[in-house]
Amino acid sequence: MTHPEIEALVKAFIVDTAKGNVDARVQSVVARLSADLFKAIEDLDLSASEVWKGIEYFAEAGPELGLVAAGLGLERFLDIRADEAEAKAGLSGGTPRTIEGPLYVAGAPASEGFARLDDGSEDGKGEVLFMQGTVYDANGKPLPGASVEVWHANLLGNYSFFDKTQSDFNLRRTIVTDGEGRYQFRSNVPMGYGCPPQGTTQRLLDLLGRHGRRPAHIHFFVSAPGHRKLTTQINIDGDEYLWDDFAFASREGLVPAVRHIDAPEELAKRGLGKPFASIDFDFRLYGECAAAPAPEVERKRAAA
Repeated sequence: MTHPEIEALVKAFIVDTAKGNVDARVQSVVARLSADLFKAIEDLDLSASEVWKGIEYFAEAGPELGLVAAGLGLERFLDIRADEAEAKAGLSGGTPRTIEGPLYVAGAPASEGFARLDDGSEDGKGEVLFMQGTVYDANGKPLPGASVEVWHANLLGNYSFFDKTQSDFNLRRTIVTDGEGRYQFRSNVPMGYGCPPQGTTQRLLDLLGRHGRRPAHIHFFVSAPGHRKLTTQINIDGDEYLWDDFAFASREGLVPAVRHIDAPEELAKRGLGKPFASIDFDFRLYGECAAAPAPEVERKRAAA
């Protein structure tokens, strides 16, 4: 079939059969995606067996669809579109956004100024990390009372809630900035991780000749009244996969320097017996902007 013939067929299937109330937005999206799919089947000469194997794959992928979306670049593409929309609205100079990923959990305990993220179960197994900085507005003014939600993987590359061996909210906290807009937390330097080796995402990546590894990173939601919520993450400099992230989330401006502190007075101040890592990183938020799409993404998220 030609593309015009396919478009006419989809109109007959999706549009002309409508008899009840129609959600015009849903109808237009379904018609467009159906037409694009039908055209791909025709252009690539997909067999019926191949089409059904594809349907079976998505049915099986279920819980891993968030990883599939990241691995195929869909989540990064949405960020690119959001960046373009903000630039068109005249917004520039803020902290770069990058993907949320599928492993956020709502409801993490909150504290002011400082939080220890880890529960101590990995003490002595990795390098202690202190990360600190200030949340600013677009004009460089500190934002007291801003919310810095932070989460990352443990030394095995696993996240609490999804990994039932970890305590509730291990390596997850919400830090409210102090009167000078500052935040700080103590944790362990996280490890990178890979897609489940026997999972549906890695199976697809294998067929594409790609790995499923992510560099070590730390996720953030940063928000403040009157400002656009920021979804971002920083990567740990020096990681093997720093610029080869299967999820395409590495960005310039999100790889802060890691200092390794061994001065005796600094160790004593923190009650530590061996050197620790330190990262300084400031966040800069845009103010509310009616000309740009809402930064909050509505999606189903886990909650403990």
